[in-house]
Amino acid sequence: MRIAVVGAGYVGLVSAACLAEIGHDVILVDADVNRIADLNRGEVPIHERLLSELLQRHRCQRLTFSSSVSAAVVQSEAVFITVGTPQADGGEPDLSYVESVAAEIASAISEPKLVVEKSTVPVCTCESIRKVLLLHGAELSHVSVASNPEFLREGTAVTDFLYPDRIVMGVDDDFSAAMLYSIYRPLTQGTYYQQEGAIPCPLGQSATIQTIVTNARSAELIKHASNAFLAMKISYINVVANIAETVGADIDQVCAGIGADPRIGPEFLKAGIGYGGSCFPKDVSAFHSVAEQCGIDFSLLAEVTRINTQQRLNFVKKVRNALWTLRGKRIGALGLAFKGGTDDIRESPAIAIIQDLLKEGASVCAYDPAAMLKAREVFPAGSIQYADNEYEAATRRDALLVLTDWRQFGVLDLLKLRAVMKLPIVIDGRNLFNPSQMAAAGFLYYSVGRALQITETMPSLWHGIHFGPPAARMAATGWPDNRRGLHKELVST
Repeated sequence: MRIAVVGAGYVGLVSAACLAEIGHDVILVDADVNRIADLNRGEVPIHERLLSELLQRHRCQRLTFSSSVSAAVVQSEAVFITVGTPQADGGEPDLSYVESVAAEIASAISEPKLVVEKSTVPVCTCESIRKVLLLHGAELSHVSVASNPEFLREGTAVTDFLYPDRIVMGVDDDFSAAMLYSIYRPLTQGTYYQQEGAIPCPLGQSATIQTIVTNARSAELIKHASNAFLAMKISYINVVANIAETVGADIDQVCAGIGADPRIGPEFLKAGIGYGGSCFPKDVSAFHSVAEQCGIDFSLLAEVTRINTQQRLNFVKKVRNALWTLRGKRIGALGLAFKGGTDDIRESPAIAIIQDLLKEGASVCAYDPAAMLKAREVFPAGSIQYADNEYEAATRRDALLVLTDWRQFGVLDLLKLRAVMKLPIVIDGRNLFNPSQMAAAGFLYYSVGRALQITETMPSLWHGIHFGPPAARMAATGWPDNRRGLHKELVST
């Protein structure tokens, strides 16, 4: 099929490359002529596993690039809208880009075409797109609008598209349904997987796809409700982690027990410094705005957001407690992206935490395998230092923070790391390390929802002091006054 994808952002790039991969002829359109020129030269603007390979495989063959919406629409049978829907001041999404593209599409429709909304939008957006198409000259008999929400995770987006757990088709007419079935047939019937050179199925992932056909409003609601629920799950487990840390429980063990229940499952039960990225913060706020417009009290979503923000502040407090004061401290930071596997720093907890540390007078040296170029737009030269590797970021530092869950961070040589650091303090916001192993290697190791462990390799002044104890143990150890004095003594020596 001939398909136009309008919007060469994250969703558009991945969708266009994967649609070409399963056999369609795709035109990827973007108003940014510089981005189109970069794509024509083979440059990939985002860090995403397997994306560069697919763009290289199909560029100038099944996949072409253009800055003209109307020309792409004329040549296509279906048009996917994948432009951005940034958050407006009131929390609702800004749909001006969607409206603008719909108006451009209308001017080029002279025969029946399917217009597919794939950006994350509030419920009833498909109806608004249909109105815009008609108002700008498209004939009623030529207009079919459908919702086909994406469920792509940054870092695994290509395999998420090619091996989806479900495909949601929000359709209000037979033409839309038939077209979407045709587009996804290589996946739903499995013919793509039999092709030579097909991207292999990730370990533990199934090639069995559930196709869910709904009306357009239901599909739009599915997307927002899904993301808001996952964000809620993250905030929930972070509160549980704070309780576990206070009473001396182990959040990893707690998560194993909770996640073993098939009604809950283990996914997104990962304590840390909160969610970030381009989806969860924006989508939770947008869904809350939709509920308010419907007259529904969904204050639970406001609490999810509040907890997520508080979790970052809790981590900064943890850093402050470990170092006693932050002014003048030299801190290493591992990670700038909002999660491992991507260079996306939008709403990154790592960025927010570093900004707070700088405000309190600390100096920061950071390393990220992919996100440092984009981070320079937030932290220009002189505001922080950028290291060439993990060990350089830790060299002669008073503490090392783990802020992004890159796999390579969790397999560092602990003896080498200990040797280059000024003080043996590691504060892990992603729980990448085993507390016992860190203590055995001589580190004072803080994590999320797990107790601090002290071994004989640590200075004797730390023995008998348990950080984050129950109230009874606080009184027995003189918490927090003893701890503050001991921190001051350790840092000064």
